[in-house]
Amino acid sequence: MQRLVFAIPGDLSTVTGGYIYDRHIVEGLQAKGWQVQVLGLGEGFPYPENQTRQEACASLLALEAGVPLVIDGLAFGVLPEVAAQLRQRHPLIALVHHPLAFETGLSAEQSTHFKDTERRALAHATRVVVTSPATLKDVVDYFSVSPDAIASILPGTDRVIRVPKPTVQGPLQLLSVASVVKRKGFDVLLAALAELTDLSWLLTIAGDLTRDDPAVAQLHLDLKRFDLLKRVRVLGAVEAAQLQQLYSQADVFVLASRFEGYGMAYAEALAHGLPIIGTTAGAIPDTVPETAGLLVEPGNVDTLREALRKIMQDQGLRQTLEQGALLAAAQQPSWADSAALFEQAIECACSVYARAGGPSLP
Repeated sequence: MQRLVFAIPGDLSTVTGGYIYDRHIVEGLQAKGWQVQVLGLGEGFPYPENQTRQEACASLLALEAGVPLVIDGLAFGVLPEVAAQLRQRHPLIALVHHPLAFETGLSAEQSTHFKDTERRALAHATRVVVTSPATLKDVVDYFSVSPDAIASILPGTDRVIRVPKPTVQGPLQLLSVASVVKRKGFDVLLAALAELTDLSWLLTIAGDLTRDDPAVAQLHLDLKRFDLLKRVRVLGAVEAAQLQQLYSQADVFVLASRFEGYGMAYAEALAHGLPIIGTTAGAIPDTVPETAGLLVEPGNVDTLREALRKIMQDQGLRQTLEQGALLAAAQQPSWADSAALFEQAIECACSVYARAGGPSLP
C-alpha cells in the first residue's frame, strides 16, 4: 500500500474552505488505496508559539525518510528552515490555498515577513499544489516558483440536483457562508444592505466566529448601527447537513470577499444553482462566470449595493443566473477528480525526488 503523511496545523475537522479541501483530498487518496497518516502540527499557525513551532519541527523531522510528505501552506509558509531539511528526506509537497502575505489586515511589516518566509519555504518544495489558476500566478509572480513545479488542482464539489423552489411570498433569502474574518468583507456587505431596507430580504451568515475577534465585534456593531438585527441571522459554524439545507433554502448567495485563493463557498453555491453576488478579488472570477453572477470591485459599498438591488428586483435575472450557475457547476471537478490529480502531483514529486537521489521508502 502506498504511504503518505499529510501534515496540517489545527484540527482537520474545522469547517473552513482550506480544511474542507484537505479533508476531501485525504479521503479521496484513502479511497484510491493510499495509507494516509494525518500529522497534527499544533494550533496557532501562521503565528505559532515557540514551543508549538519546535514541537512541529521535531514531529516532521522524526518522520520516516522517503515517505511523501504534504504540508498545508498555513504552516509550511512559516517553516522555511525545516523545509530545507525535509527536502533532503522526503518528496515534499507544499499545499498553498492562498499566500499568507495576502491575508487582509496585515501590517506592511507582517506582509513583508510572510513573503520572505513563504518564498524561502517554497524554494525547498519538490512540488507545489495550488487550488486555482489565480494562486498559481501569484506563486510564480511573488515567490519565484517555476510554473513547471506547480500543479493547480481545483477543489471538487458534491454534485447537487437542484429542485426548483416553489414560488412563495416572503422575503428574498440571502446566504453568506464564510468565517467572519476581515478578508470576507462582512463590513462592506452590511453597509450595502443597510441602504436596501426598502426591499424585502433576509440574510443568513453561516461561518466560524472564533478566528477574528475584531471582525466579529465589528459585525455585531454594524448590525446594531444599521438596525439590521431583525434582518440578519448569524449562525456561527454549522454542521454539513445544516449547511446543505441552508443552500437549498437560499435564493441568492452573496459574499463580499476582499481576496480569495479560490473561494469554495462560491463553488458550492454554483453547485446548488444559486445566483451569486461577489467580487472580482483573487480567484473569484475564475470560479464564477458572468453567466452565473454579478461581480463587483472588492471594498466598494456603492457597486455592491447596486448589484444587490438589481438582483433583488429582477426575478428574471435571478432565473437566468440560476441556469448559468448550474451550467458552470457541471464544468467543475468532483472531489474524486481532485483527488486523482493530487495523486498525480504526489507521484510527480516522488519521481523528481528519486531522480535527485533521495533515500527510497523501505
